[in-house]
Amino acid sequence: MGSNYSTYCPTCGTVLVDKLIEGRTRRYCQECENPIYRNPKPCAGALVIDEGDILLVKRTQPPGVGTWSVPAGFLEYDEPPAPGAVRELEEETSVTASEEDLELFDTAFVTAGERENVLVIIYRVERSATKGDPEPGSDAGEAQFWEMGAFESADKEIEPGYEEIFQRARRL
Repeated sequence: MGSNYSTYCPTCGTVLVDKLIEGRTRRYCQECENPIYRNPKPCAGALVIDEGDILLVKRTQPPGVGTWSVPAGFLEYDEPPAPGAVRELEEETSVTASEEDLELFDTAFVTAGERENVLVIIYRVERSATKGDPEPGSDAGEAQFWEMGAFESADKEIEPGYEEIFQRARRL
């Protein structure tokens, strides 16, 4: 079942077993009599598009240290996706945008390395609707606009799970 396979119940510590529940094999605690669901954590991010160039960040924190990615991150428990995307964009790049200027670009399940599965909600926004010049912030060693052909020819590594998203963004 991969790296997110649970061995012990997070509530009581009992060893979990596999059990067919709702048509799927799930981890199950016989002591608590509860299934252990593996729901993805919600994330949001924003692609800033400037005439075919895309603003990307080079990650400095796991997962994907050293790879290039969408400015994105985990949502707070009470934070809707659009405000979260705006917050993450500013935190990671110093570029600001308004929620009203965002348009939904993609939603995707992403799994990389040892992290939990995530559901990333990605918005796009035109560069002309943003303010500020890209400067790396939290979780970013670099922040810059890339023409996707130049990005690929420079042999830069994309954060695992985002390759297809980048390919679609390139065709914008």
